[in-house]
Amino acid sequence: MVPSEERPIFVATHPRSCSTAFERVFMTREKELCCLHEPFGDAFYYGPERLSSRYEGDHNDAIDDRENSGFHEATYNSVLEEIERSGKEEKRVFIKDMACYLVPPSDHPTFDKAILAPSVTPSATYNGNGVSTPAKNPTVLPLSILKRFQFAFLIRNPRKAVPSYYRCCIPPLNEMTGFKYFMPNEAGYRELRVLFEYLLKERVIKHPSSQAANGETNGEHSVYNNVCVIDADDLLDNPKGIIEKFCEMTGLEFDEKMLEWGAHEGCENFDKWKGFHEDAIGSSGLRPRTKKKFRTTEEEMQEWLEKYGEEAAAVIDRTADENMEDYEFLRRFRVVV
Repeated sequence: MVPSEERPIFVATHPRSCSTAFERVFMTREKELCCLHEPFGDAFYYGPERLSSRYEGDHNDAIDDRENSGFHEATYNSVLEEIERSGKEEKRVFIKDMACYLVPPSDHPTFDKAILAPSVTPSATYNGNGVSTPAKNPTVLPLSILKRFQFAFLIRNPRKAVPSYYRCCIPPLNEMTGFKYFMPNEAGYRELRVLFEYLLKERVIKHPSSQAANGETNGEHSVYNNVCVIDADDLLDNPKGIIEKFCEMTGLEFDEKMLEWGAHEGCENFDKWKGFHEDAIGSSGLRPRTKKKFRTTEEEMQEWLEKYGEEAAAVIDRTADENMEDYEFLRRFRVVV
């Protein structure tokens, strides 16, 4: 296996987790890092192996949307090839992507039993319909491929992330995003937890307590395999401390200059997801927030009612609550500094 400190860093997350602001921190290290922005979304939404139903179908609108994206031929293997090419530039690869792009969604036929994406299935065993992964593997990528990455995770309270995502799927913002309606199963928490638990079970990531239980040492490099979960609230409250700890755990050199950048600088890769990243694109740094806004669930509900109406507020409230258990589970592993 490639040494941990040389493997591509894969920050797995869910929509609206402040992940693009987090990503911009590492875009400042262009001499050492090659940053890839949500590459697996190309195959998930648009390509022949797509898992999402958002652009599914043979009707003209769906076909046009896929072709106009420029990614209608993207496969999981072509994405992996892109990652491999990026790693040949003598830079370490940094990937920020959605875990839900690797795990079949709830409305997909393989929801209960994932199959490998055909393009990554060995031709000797591929039967034309996909090959079932072992029951323990819930993703469309073989474990051997997942082991190539050094995983970290970024989470945000669903009562903040879900309404933010809903806003991207309704007028006027959806004219930019192209997401014409809200799909609750795109919240992404279930898939993030599923991926996390699988990687933990297969010891691709390791919790310090499990290492001690198995008699492993806490040597210099063991930290690179340790569970690294960042909560967006912690990141916003203490960006320097969290980023410094993240660098330590992923084998990167921390520089406080990473927390400052030029607005709109080097954001061309965000163009394929217009409307989702405008705040991060226009930002000029990651600084501790000076005001925390605590709201009761009643106050949150009232705000959603005023902004979106009764029916939409109920959908947001229900979707957030449905994902709270997975968020709370992942939060138990969060990095504390």
